[in-house]
Formats: sequence, structure tokens, C-alpha cells
Amino acid sequence: MTQFDSFQLDPLILKGVREMGFEEPSPIQEECIPAVLRGEDVIGQAQTGTGKTAAFGIPLLDHVDTSRRQVQAVALAPTRELAIQVSEELRKIGRSKRVSTLPIYGGQSIGRQIKALKQGVHVVIGTPGRMLDHLRRGTLNLDEVEIFVLDEADEMLDMGFIDDIEAVMKFLPEHRQLLLFSATMPPGIRRLAQKYMNRPKYITVSRGEVTAPVIEQVYYKILENGKLESLCRILDSEDVAQGIVFCRTKKGVDDLSEALQARGYLSGGLHGDLAQQQRDRVMNAFRHGDIELLVATDVAARGIDVGTISHVINYDIPQDAESYVHRIGRTGRAGRTGLALTLVTPREMKQLRSIEQEIHGHLTPRELPTLEEVAERQQKVLIEQLEETLNTSEAMPLFEEMVKDLTEDHDPTKVAIAALHLAFADRFTAGHDAVYDFGETGASPGMVRFFINVGRNADIKPKELVKAIAEQAGINAKNVGRINIYDRFSFVEVPEEAAPFVFEALRQTKINGARVNLEPARPRNRS
Repeated sequence: MTQFDSFQLDPLILKGVREMGFEEPSPIQEECIPAVLRGEDVIGQAQTGTGKTAAFGIPLLDHVDTSRRQVQAVALAPTRELAIQVSEELRKIGRSKRVSTLPIYGGQSIGRQIKALKQGVHVVIGTPGRMLDHLRRGTLNLDEVEIFVLDEADEMLDMGFIDDIEAVMKFLPEHRQLLLFSATMPPGIRRLAQKYMNRPKYITVSRGEVTAPVIEQVYYKILENGKLESLCRILDSEDVAQGIVFCRTKKGVDDLSEALQARGYLSGGLHGDLAQQQRDRVMNAFRHGDIELLVATDVAARGIDVGTISHVINYDIPQDAESYVHRIGRTGRAGRTGLALTLVTPREMKQLRSIEQEIHGHLTPRELPTLEEVAERQQKVLIEQLEETLNTSEAMPLFEEMVKDLTEDHDPTKVAIAALHLAFADRFTAGHDAVYDFGETGASPGMVRFFINVGRNADIKPKELVKAIAEQAGINAKNVGRINIYDRFSFVEVPEEAAPFVFEALRQTKINGARVNLEPARPRNRS
């Protein structure tokens, strides 16, 4: 911790840094923190996973004066997910100093956000559209802002937010510090920097080679509305001696570990909000094999070194390649074989491809086990358990008496079947396929036809539409059927089995820079 000490930070911020598990500054933190503390404008060319959130977050939080209940720092992020993620990291680092952070984004009640802003917030992290909405309503005041951060600026440029960013910046005081972070430096970002920044310090950091350990890595393409059911099927079809299941948030850990326990799995949750005593209890149970599945966040799993972990399961896809490598490195230790499984929803296919590119490898796609396959496997396990009981257990007088009484009036085979049904039927009937009923869409046999709310007016061509569907839904381009593009809307046909993935992947997304929505088509007029 001497390196973080050398920045002469507020002791309460240093405490937050320690509690986050940071041991030494990453290259971008080493260069960025002193520059921000000196009050310089900074351009950081760095990707997610280099530690850039803490690089601007640590000095930003250090600068906040908590005695003033006013917004003193603002960060803009391209998506609600990133805004929440940044807010959560800043909240943790600034917790000891009592810095109040608030994420604001579309899709959440604006009334709740207005109420939180009225109570007084030090740092606001938001998406450009919702931030601008608050500024125009007068519910957010930036007069006291001293540090302004643009995070993943190139992504915001790609999403068409440049006008919103400039509109937000008009509400800032003339003298403020501007920090801009971007993985690439397209001309639009350079122009923004020249227009608004004052002799910025340029910091560039490459993440270097990211290599994954040599273990089997597979992924399952699953639907968002059937995620838990999909996980249970995978667990029931795998020989999981001990496994770690990774979730993105603490709430996710709590919800998933409770859901797994309710379904009879030996699981326990581990995250940063647990008291040390609880954490020790869960870890001891895991080490001794009393818990088969440890559900954890990335931070909570740091330092776990249990040699018997057979599986790592990414219930939530990791945010970057480094997190992925750290997660899956928990298995396959000491010469043992390991298996890393990743659940990927249609909207996460792009993130999966990004991870594959950086680890210079490909995850093997696997089909989700069917209910029949799971039942067949459980049947084999059950027979093994019964044979073991028959061979080793002493007879229990109570059960013997019951069986004698029942077999006097009923066929012994039927008695055994009824007993098994009573004890285990829920194993074979629980869970249903997560399905969408698109109804009659006027498609060719075996296909589903979708309506898309843009056409030639957005310069969309069949080739671009096919590419977007194939890449974002993870299906073969050859399987995309008939396409009709009109002036203001389009139709596309896809195979029935791929339709749910296409529907989840392309709702509220972008094709060729145009924001699109897609819904099942109405049947064609047959008259």
C-alpha cells in the first residue's frame, strides 16, 4: 500500500482503496491520480479493465468536500449499466469519507432521482439524455462542479450522443477540470478535446497481453427471462464437485444463492457487504465441502485459493477480458482439469466476442441441455443412490412395517413407484422452457416474421440487417430468411428456434447507427 500512500490521499479514501482490495496502482492509476490531484485536464486512452474508473475516481473523491451538500463532480457514461457500475465503484471507495454518489439514467423513475438530488448529492454519474433532462428541468445544478468526466467517450460518439454531451457542457462553470477517457481517439473526440480542454495531459495505456489459463471454456446462449432455469439445467447435467458462480452485483449474489438454496442446491453467497464472521463461515463451509456452489462477486472472490474447484460459472458475463481471466483461473489448479462455463444472453454476444478477441481464443458454444436430458441424467444418479442405500443401509423397522402393510393390498412394483414419485417427482417436473409465443406472424413455415421500425429512411440495406442479426443474436447469417425493406419500416424472417434470441438481441438496439425496435409482425392480409 506504500504506492497509494505516496499520492498523499485523504486517509479515509486510502481506507476505501484498501477495502476494495487494491494493492498497488495500475499503470493508468499511477499516471492519472497525481495529474488529477494537481488540477490538470487529462485525456486517458485506455480500455475497460485497465483500472480507469479508480484512476479518475480516487482523486475525484479525494477532492470532494463532504461538508457541502452540493454536486461537485459529474461523470457521463454511454449506458445505464456503465453508469451504475461506475457509481457503485465510487460509492465503495468513498464510503468511509461519506461521499454521496447517485447514478441517473433513463428507464428509472425520474421522480425518485429528483428526490435523491434534493436530499443532496456530491457526485452524479449519468447517461447524457437523462442528465440533460434533469438540467433542463432545473432538478440538477452544476454551478459548483469542479471535475467533469467523460467516460468511454468514443462509445458515446458511436451512439450519437455528441450533441447531448455538448449541451450538458453548456451548464458547467467556466473553470472546471475535464477528464476524458476513450479506448480510441476518432476525429470527433479530438475535436471535443480541442474545444473544451485546457492543455490536457495525455496518458495512454495498453492492457498488454491477456492470456487465459489452459482449461476448457464453453458458453451457453440463453434467454434473459430463463436465466435461472438455464443455470439449474446446466448444474443438473454437470459433475460439479465444487464450483464458483460469479454475479455482477451483491444483490445478484443474494438473490441467486437464495434461489439455488430454495431449489435444493448446497450454495452460499459471498460479497463485500458481509461481516467478516459471515464471510469466514461461508468460506469454511466451502473449503470443507459443506457448500458445493459459492456464489460470489469479483471483489469477494479475490484471494480464494481452493484447489478442488472443478467449475467456474459466469452467471453474469464479466465486464472485460481481465476479469474473465481472473475468474476462470480459480479452476484447473495444481494440474487438475477445470471447466469454465459462461451464460450469454443475446445482448451480451458483443461482449463475449470482445473477450474472445483479447484472450486470443474462442469459447466453445454448447446447446443448453433439454429437460429430457436432465431428467435422464438425474434418473441415473438416483438409481446409483438407491443401489448404494440397498447395499449399505440397515433396514429401518418403521419403513419395513409400512412396506409389509402396503404390499398386502398392492403390487410391490407399484408401491416402489409411488414412493419414488412422492420423494423425487419435483426433480423431474420442476422448470419449464423459457418461451416466447409470437403467434401468427405471416411467415413462411418454420419461420417467424419481425417488423422493424426503420427502413430506407435510415439507409438500411439487407446485407447490414443480416450482419446485425447474425452478430448480435449469434445465429448463422445463412439462416436469415426473407427480407423486405420499405421507406420507413422493414420485415425480416428468421427460424422459429432462433426467433427468441433475435427478439431479445435486437429490441432497442442500433443498426447502421439508427436506433431500432423490433416486434412480431401481424399476419399478412390474405384477402
